[in-house]
Amino acid sequence: MSDSPLHTTRRYFLGQCTGVSVGSMALSSLLGQASAASQAPALGLPGLPHFAPKAKRVIFLTQSGGPSQLELYDHKPGLMKWAGTELPESVRQGQRLTTMTANQKQLILPGITKFSRHGKSGATVSEWLPHLGEVADDLCFIKSMTTDQINHAPAMTQFLTGNQIPGKPSMGAWVSYGLGSLNQNLPDYLVLISKMQRPSDQPLYDHYWGSGFLPSRYQGVKLRNSKDPVLYLRDPDGLPRHLRRGMLDGLAELNQMRFAQTNDAEITTRIRQYEMAYRMQASVPELTDLSDEPDSVFDLYGPDSRRVGSYAANCILARRLAERGVRFIQLFHPDWDHHSRLPSWCTARCRDTDQPSAALIKDLKQRGLLDDTLVIWGGEFGRGVAGQGKWDSPEAGRDHHPRCFTMWMAGGGVKPGLTYGSTDDFSYNVAENPVHVRDLHATVMHLLGIEHERFTFRSQGLDFRLTGVEQANVVKGVLA
Repeated sequence: MSDSPLHTTRRYFLGQCTGVSVGSMALSSLLGQASAASQAPALGLPGLPHFAPKAKRVIFLTQSGGPSQLELYDHKPGLMKWAGTELPESVRQGQRLTTMTANQKQLILPGITKFSRHGKSGATVSEWLPHLGEVADDLCFIKSMTTDQINHAPAMTQFLTGNQIPGKPSMGAWVSYGLGSLNQNLPDYLVLISKMQRPSDQPLYDHYWGSGFLPSRYQGVKLRNSKDPVLYLRDPDGLPRHLRRGMLDGLAELNQMRFAQTNDAEITTRIRQYEMAYRMQASVPELTDLSDEPDSVFDLYGPDSRRVGSYAANCILARRLAERGVRFIQLFHPDWDHHSRLPSWCTARCRDTDQPSAALIKDLKQRGLLDDTLVIWGGEFGRGVAGQGKWDSPEAGRDHHPRCFTMWMAGGGVKPGLTYGSTDDFSYNVAENPVHVRDLHATVMHLLGIEHERFTFRSQGLDFRLTGVEQANVVKGVLA
């Protein structure tokens, strides 16, 4: 134990004087951009952005579990003649299968939905997504996405951090670190997770929105679907506001003295954390109280939008966060992992997300926010063309498929009304314009005004970047 008077003073101050433990004061995630010395929004790194950005902020509608491109976007009417036959080896090419289907015949299950063309662009969209069809001319579909990972956790980790192994910063953390804050009362990176009406057995790990080796102030802050959206944000009962303010001032002074001794960056993070928490005590309740939204907004986002924690309600919150200058907003909607009962389970997820996703595009557009807000919709991989289980049964599903899947983007500098890339006749391999997850990351960085190869962070003697060391290219064909 140190004999330093400062060390003793800090311990005594925290444990005895305030009557409040460090744990009870800390948020569930380390927050903050604004320091105690400044109430202005924090600027990013010197020299960033590298050039004029098209997008100021990102809303990432993350569909966890692997939505089926065959049922939603990638229309393959020619598959009907192959129904029930084995997938040709010339198509499969020895590609890896999961243990769930590796020992069964790969019998082709054609897409079970009807498709129609929408808008001037003529984009093909499933009958299960009628509302997205209405905004097809605002969307940029990428039908040639590809990834390396076939199981959920490594695939989602790569999808969000650029590497299958946990420990790297998420895309939102990179953006927060590089570009800084557009607001002073909320964190730069906020995460909302749908409250499902039936239990989901698919975990969402904290490292999906973690800061990795970046300072912890850049990690995503999760808003909970409860009375206390952020844990430990409220003052303890009986603690007046002015006493909290005085306590924070004293704590900041002690922390700054400690920082002068140790030069530990996490101490400055802690100072900012407490200051941000103090301001969030007013900003978060105002944010999450939707009572000031007119009935027309709830009508736009659909019948589930009044249910707290629903995907629809979170889409409204995403728009409110965009209005308040939050840099990176990420929604997670789980339960797209349809190994069985595809007709019933996939339609349920479409009902959850179709109208709210389309409403978000319409809402941002009518408020003048879509032009500089990049909206991204997608999951970690797609689904295979072979049926899992008895292919012609209502109980049939589809296994994971990383070789090709579909995402869409809107606003923020991407071409509206565009379908980019294509797959083979079986929606099994990319046929034209492959877009790896690394390319997606490079493109998002570009739209935010960042040259991904020049955007690095030194850790353990190495210069890391979101796009890693392998080749990653900006997908120029989707840029407006």
